[in-house]
Amino acid sequence: MSKEINVSRNKTMLDIDFIYNYLSMESYWAKGRSREDVVKSIENSICFGVFNEEQSQIGFARVITDGVVFAWIMDVFITDDYRERGIAKKLIKEVVNVPELKNVNGIGLRTNDAHGLYEKFGFKKIENSETWMLKNN
Repeated sequence: MSKEINVSRNKTMLDIDFIYNYLSMESYWAKGRSREDVVKSIENSICFGVFNEEQSQIGFARVITDGVVFAWIMDVFITDDYRERGIAKKLIKEVVNVPELKNVNGIGLRTNDAHGLYEKFGFKKIENSETWMLKNN
């Protein structure tokens, strides 16, 4: 992996159009999400932009948390042309090690295809899943 790839929490560096286009048009989990909703979700989250050597954005992740009980990781992606280079590992390492999550009881996420990545950081399938509930709107 290039040492020039960096992860930043500076929201002013985020390319909103890039994030919106990927989430709304390419991702399986956020297809059709409006630009307004993408902007609102960024405003209300801890965000991580991933940038290449030219400082063009190539990835993203965000976290919501109360800082005590729970955190939820969402909208994680690296563009296709930068996959398989260890960049997602670098991103998730940054995400799970932010000070805001240090004392949180649990960090959750959902994925259809990246279980192997998250398992490297201690994520496991939910035990006693029969106690979990979800309300979809």
